[in-house]
Amino acid sequence: MDRVAIFPGSFDPFTIGHESIVQRALPLFDKIVIMIGYNANKQSFYPIEKRLKWINQVFQDEDKIEVQIYDGLTVDFCKEVDANYILRGIRTSSDFEYERAIAQINKKMHPEIESVFLLTLPEHTPVMATIVRDIVSHGGDVSMFIPKSLNMDEFKIDKK
Repeated sequence: MDRVAIFPGSFDPFTIGHESIVQRALPLFDKIVIMIGYNANKQSFYPIEKRLKWINQVFQDEDKIEVQIYDGLTVDFCKEVDANYILRGIRTSSDFEYERAIAQINKKMHPEIESVFLLTLPEHTPVMATIVRDIVSHGGDVSMFIPKSLNMDEFKIDKK
């Protein structure tokens, strides 16, 4: 059986922290499906199609990575793509508490699915998509927080 993991998130936008988690997880899995989900509690900053394009661009040379959009429960998506692992990055202790609760609920719903947590690299701990969006919305330079393979001009927004 292949070791297939999903890496779910809104990725609005996809940051160097996300990229690092995926790169570091590649040796652990036969395939990683990056699942761009809809978050009912958040209004999207970037269109989902743009996020899909960006993530595909970041991993264009990696055949073990697939990117998909999904609107539903993460554990249901796992079933659809035959994944037995959910990959999550942990930056802080509050991230851990939140992710632990979700992992335990997922385990109750689908006992065969394991959650795997990777700690972020220390230099990525403060990098949050929320902060990156705030910098963008104020016309700041986010190049140090976004994967190098992406075009920074695509991240700018019109300030009208």
